[in-house]
Amino acid sequence: MSAPTDARPQRGATALPPGSGAPALVRARGLIGHWNSPVASSYLLAGAAGLLLVIGLVMVLSSSSVESVDAGRSPYAGFLSQLQYALLGLPVLVLLSRAPVRLLRRLAWPALAGAVVFQLLVFVPGLGCGAGGNLNWVCVGGFSAQPSEAIKLALALWLGAVLARKQHLLGDWRHAAVPVVPVVAVAVGVVLVGHDLGTALVMLLLVAGALFVAGLPLRFFAVAGLAGAGLAAALALTSANRVERITSWLSDTCDTSGACYQTLHGGYGLATGGLLGVGLGSSREKWSYLPEAHNDFIFAILGEELGLVGTVLVLVLIGLMAVAMLRVVRRHPDPFAQVVTGAVMAWIVGQALVNIAVVVGLAPVIGVPLPLVSAGGSALIMTMAAIGVVLAFARTEPGAAEALAARPSVVRRSLAVVGRVRG
Repeated sequence: MSAPTDARPQRGATALPPGSGAPALVRARGLIGHWNSPVASSYLLAGAAGLLLVIGLVMVLSSSSVESVDAGRSPYAGFLSQLQYALLGLPVLVLLSRAPVRLLRRLAWPALAGAVVFQLLVFVPGLGCGAGGNLNWVCVGGFSAQPSEAIKLALALWLGAVLARKQHLLGDWRHAAVPVVPVVAVAVGVVLVGHDLGTALVMLLLVAGALFVAGLPLRFFAVAGLAGAGLAAALALTSANRVERITSWLSDTCDTSGACYQTLHGGYGLATGGLLGVGLGSSREKWSYLPEAHNDFIFAILGEELGLVGTVLVLVLIGLMAVAMLRVVRRHPDPFAQVVTGAVMAWIVGQALVNIAVVVGLAPVIGVPLPLVSAGGSALIMTMAAIGVVLAFARTEPGAAEALAARPSVVRRSLAVVGRVRG
């Protein structure tokens, strides 16, 4: 006679009726568990940013090879340059991701002061250089850097330090305006003096993101939005180059000498790509038809070669980065980390959307790169640095440090796998 079997579920277990789709339910619960994990923000942000960086390196190789050969250089010149900047940015990202939050807070004021002084060097004869009417680079011998990219990250840190301390006073317009308005005016002003309106607009998006997360009343945003729109219109109308870009964008016709030429050929590239694209490396627009194919208009080459699938993948990865940063804002207890993360999210995601809007013709040509994808050393390194700062905050979310400490290291996991294989 067999012993009776206790059919009652174990304590903590959930009884599942037969035919209830138990495997699917278990998988769903597993996904929910991963999402609720304290380290989900870190992995989601690092994974999405890493995939975007890899896509960017591949597309820079594809889109720059033809013009590199035409200039008498190796077809890999643009790719190797971008790879070099990525390898320089990687240790910066890792170092900042390990930085204590209190250290990042202490760096806010000196970082902004140093970035503004660095930007002023573009006006020193023999040091400043630029193109397309913009004076926004410091060039010394074979070295060149864009100081305005450093101002973005420094301004995000400074806004976090100031707004976190004054968060409970932001209902009073005087506390909301001082010292934010004068300091932001100086930071944006030194960029505008170099005629770089695109970067200045991205900086204003960054400031708006920081103020929104800090809790600035919405009525102040209405006033600031009107003032910002008036300033942008005035700056656009006082520049013949910007007026031409706007009128060309609004016009129904386009010729090869007009400012709409880039947008026209960007549209050609996207339309040619269709659903699956013409194939990696097979773009026609990169054969000197589309200016800045490896930089501001790389999204058009990506759409031409990888099709709608490739462009949607990039949009999804940008969206995942936004979700990860929003998660940090919601979960982190430190207002400094919340405000800085909000500023970085508005900067990276906002700049990406502006770049894509320009390529698809929803906005006039502004001249901002697609973060992590477009060619450009200064932009890539500073974007990776900003992601490192947000990863530092993600690592200090409630429970994240304990969860990370409980996980075995990469070396130990690798050795365990090797041991199992040999056994």
